[in-house]
Amino acid sequence: MSSSQEAIALATVFIKKCSSVKTLKKARQIHAQVITSIPAGGRSPYLNNNILSMYSRCGSVVEAHQVFDEMPQRSIVSYNALIAAYSHSSNAYMVFELLTRMNREGFTPNGPTFTSLLQASCYYGDVTLGSSLHAQIVKLDFMSDTLVQTSLLGMYSEYGDLESSKNVFSSMVWKDAMAWNSIIVGHMKNDKMMQGLCFYGGMVKAGALPTSFTYSMVLTACSKLHQHDIGQVTHARVIVSGTPTDLPLQNALLNMYSSCGDTEMEIKVFKQIKNPDLVSWNSMLSALAGKKDAEKCVEMFIHLRKVSLIKPDHYTFAIVISATRSLPACSCGRPLHCQVIKSGFDVRVYVGSTLVSMYFENGDCESAQKLLTLIPSKDVVFWTEMITGYARMGDGENAIRCFREMSQEHKIDSFAVSIALSACADLAASKQGDMIHCQAVKCGYDLEMNVCGSLIDMYAKSGDLKSAELILSNIKTPDLKCWNSMLLAYGHHGKAESAFRIFDEIVKHGLIPDDVTYLSMLATCNHCGLVDKGKFIWSYMKQNGLVPGSKHYSCLVNLLSRAGLLTEAEATIMDLDSTSRTFSFELWRTLLSSCVDKRNLEVGNRVAERIVNANKEDSAAYVLLTNFYALMDRWDDVSKMRRKIRGLVGEKDAGLSWIELVSGAHVFSSGDKTHPEVDELQTELLSLQQNLMKPEEDSF
Repeated sequence: MSSSQEAIALATVFIKKCSSVKTLKKARQIHAQVITSIPAGGRSPYLNNNILSMYSRCGSVVEAHQVFDEMPQRSIVSYNALIAAYSHSSNAYMVFELLTRMNREGFTPNGPTFTSLLQASCYYGDVTLGSSLHAQIVKLDFMSDTLVQTSLLGMYSEYGDLESSKNVFSSMVWKDAMAWNSIIVGHMKNDKMMQGLCFYGGMVKAGALPTSFTYSMVLTACSKLHQHDIGQVTHARVIVSGTPTDLPLQNALLNMYSSCGDTEMEIKVFKQIKNPDLVSWNSMLSALAGKKDAEKCVEMFIHLRKVSLIKPDHYTFAIVISATRSLPACSCGRPLHCQVIKSGFDVRVYVGSTLVSMYFENGDCESAQKLLTLIPSKDVVFWTEMITGYARMGDGENAIRCFREMSQEHKIDSFAVSIALSACADLAASKQGDMIHCQAVKCGYDLEMNVCGSLIDMYAKSGDLKSAELILSNIKTPDLKCWNSMLLAYGHHGKAESAFRIFDEIVKHGLIPDDVTYLSMLATCNHCGLVDKGKFIWSYMKQNGLVPGSKHYSCLVNLLSRAGLLTEAEATIMDLDSTSRTFSFELWRTLLSSCVDKRNLEVGNRVAERIVNANKEDSAAYVLLTNFYALMDRWDDVSKMRRKIRGLVGEKDAGLSWIELVSGAHVFSSGDKTHPEVDELQTELLSLQQNLMKPEEDSF
């Protein structure tokens, strides 16, 4: 065998090896064998092109370019191979330098060249560059090339220019699955889900065969649009067509059924997956969490840990913790937190947000506060969970503190502003509320409905009714929350006429009053003693199909009791007890108090009997029973009640008072010495007492 024949034989072997290599280490070994086995002059352009493509496939564009520069002879294939390599890299600008060099060496771009150039232009997002390439393609008559057309579709879709994308698609004589996929994915990428589904329908009508990727895209769109019916039909078509169901397609099916709430079908699909990945497990866990089935979600998580070698990621833990936050922290939340720490996700803010929510749900403010100090970089969601948690726990001072810290680190959002204002309203902290109002104006949230509702509520509870009215008047179309806040404000201030005017405005604006609206109206009637109007509101509420809750019943019972309509109040409580199948102890106690005040022995006797039969240890109820029995001259029963009162160990909580300063609210109670400045306060108090004492000479 001659040396040239031997070189050709070796080159053939090396070319075969180049096509199968996937690791850079192996690529370098083969290249070294080529260099040592075949002299530079004996290496054909075909062999060099294969080595170049091999390096490109292994992710080393630098070494591919080095091979290109050392080639004694370069062809259009050589240029296309290197341009293709750069088009997928972060140095995509190099393709245009190579294009200039290629033109200089006398080569004309062909279809594969333009395909790579269009890919590179997508990286830059330069519409002008893409349009000029399109013009070159038309000029050099490559518009009939299917790959070029598909690349044009992808480029225009990437730019968001769907009209140009549709024009290119319409001009295509023969549309293969890749072309259909490009136009479908282009619309879905640009949030045109329904249009994407319409193109899928056109693809099926045209007789083109959808691929696994097509079905995955369609199912993803169905999950986002919650289109259960289209999703089911697509699933049926996958089965009938015999399309291979790869893991991405199976995960798309899981996601679709999960989003549409069809857990039963999702479980069936999951059981058919031979080797589910973490995406599959997370979809199942997310579906169970969405169904509020905490126990099954935990069971699934335990099953994952037992049967699979796959380790949960931070998203997995976030799903499970979020699902189990309503369960006792000691049985679920804390053990999960331990696993989070063990897995190294304890500093991830995404997991931290769900842990904070879980601890607040269980009333554990201390653990939530520890997470605040442990997580180094906190996002808006984390801070919002902290603010919301403290506000729900009734700790407005800490809620406002967290809001201040959040505003120093991040741009505040409208939801956080709304919660902080609600905390100010609960504390009647008008100064803090004014400052947050200023921040809301600065950030442009002062006209957002949720913020406006909280502002009205804050000003009303702080006693500044004029500011609350001014906020409402500045809103063009107030929503129900804003109206309700104003309604409640008028009720608190005893302005019944204004409250009924607001109620009429709600109806005139075409809004449907909700349970809060009716509760505010009943509270207004109760506050102002408007019995007839209260009864009218009660009837109107029932006529409009709203089922009264315990708070609505409480307002009506209070109204009737204060007006002396004790028999009607008794009938109202009995109606609530029969509807809810519970014993409304607090309402019966309220009615007994009114019976004592009104000296109604007939109704009082029946009510007292019910309270005694309830056999509930309640000091307030015993005091009322004592007073009622004294009214009836039943002194033996009075003695019995007094013995029971003495037997109760519980003490009343001390009353609180507070003062608001710029630094925050300072709370005090009788005998409390926990305030950090208690010594200075006592010194000042002593000084005041001495100043109040009259000098002896002033006494004559």
